[in-house]
Amino acid sequence: MVLEVAVKSAAGAPNLLGDCPFCQRVLLTLEEKKVPYKTHLINLSDKPEWYLAVNPEGKVPAVKFDDKWVLDSDVIVGILEEKYPEPSLVTPPEFANVGSKLFGPFVTFLKSKDPNDGSEQALLNELKALDEHLKAHGPYIAGEKVTAADLSLAPKLYHLDAVLGHFKKWTVPEDLTHLHNYKKLLFSRESFEKTKPAGVEYVIAGWAPKVNA
Repeated sequence: MVLEVAVKSAAGAPNLLGDCPFCQRVLLTLEEKKVPYKTHLINLSDKPEWYLAVNPEGKVPAVKFDDKWVLDSDVIVGILEEKYPEPSLVTPPEFANVGSKLFGPFVTFLKSKDPNDGSEQALLNELKALDEHLKAHGPYIAGEKVTAADLSLAPKLYHLDAVLGHFKKWTVPEDLTHLHNYKKLLFSRESFEKTKPAGVEYVIAGWAPKVNA
């Protein structure tokens, strides 16, 4: 059975895959589990009538399970693990929250206009903690095998690289070698190549309104 998946289309290019990290997390999970699926690209600035009829909020990602559209990447990934247990992507409980606090400090630093507000250091603290964890337990969050925590983090790290590089001319410090190796491993996976946004320019375009707000 082919699952139907609604994901964000690219800003200004409605026929291309967009820049939503939560949508990519769902697609990565489907790819890693080898679950057949069909994508519906949803233009968030001009949502199709059929989609609003089945999902009045018009949010993405959404997956159709048993004739019902389910929202929220956390919920979707949980259902996929239940329905398609092989290969297991369950992150051991003691590692489940590794990297989970990264996104907030990243967005705060991205939007910051004050170089002395501590937002850069807050992000660096999270990145260093992740690097230390990978040094002790890597190459992935739970060791040798990719798990759900990695698939949640991979799109966020991709966005972090793209938008901080563009808007802040900022890059992850070179001495965080375990983190750099981790990113290379994630970004080179076949599942990531197949599900990443159509181009870095669409990631930048997607974030521009938030940066300039």
